[in-house]
Amino acid sequence: MKKIQISPSILSADFSQLGKEIKRLKDGGADMIHVDVMDGHFVPNLTIGPPVIKALKKQSSMIFDVHLMISPVHKYIEAYSDAGADIITIHPEATNNLKSSILKIKELNKKVGVSLNPETKVDVILEHLDKIDLVLIMSVNPGFGGQKFMPEVLGKIKELKKIQENQKLNFDIEIDGGINFDNSKIAIEAGANILVSGTTIFKSNNGDIKRNIELLKSK
Repeated sequence: MKKIQISPSILSADFSQLGKEIKRLKDGGADMIHVDVMDGHFVPNLTIGPPVIKALKKQSSMIFDVHLMISPVHKYIEAYSDAGADIITIHPEATNNLKSSILKIKELNKKVGVSLNPETKVDVILEHLDKIDLVLIMSVNPGFGGQKFMPEVLGKIKELKKIQENQKLNFDIEIDGGINFDNSKIAIEAGANILVSGTTIFKSNNGDIKRNIELLKSK
């Protein structure tokens, strides 16, 4: 079984202190940093772009897990790669040619992630799974932090886990959306090995990041 990893979403961090917040996450035992990039078009919210990621990357050696919720995504992949993204996750709906976008990320020597919205079926990525490093299952409709977890997506994680075992593939299964102490265990049991969490990590237990990460990992 893969090691359980935590990828805190900086969408819930104090944006006036982002450099310090990332240091707090590292000291608290975070495995990577989850960066939500939204364009106000593919999803109804605007967040950060390559300059902010580049500035943060200069201050941290942590893995940057960058989730691109932008459309059309293909032409922006290189900019986020150059900014310092280590994992680049895209949505099938945001590109005209998923295979081409996957290969573009590979050519840039970055890890490839593909994200499935709550209504998107696993079938969309089946033929590409041997080229994908990470499948991100959205357990809320993307766009805003602090939404309620949708347990119905756990079936997709179980489906992916079976495919992974049958085909002897090694991609990570990440889950993002409303992850807290009440549902992290069922997400892990379903087969997720990377949990994205924002509000729970930054706000629970008076902002005790180390404790919150440990609690999310505990089964």
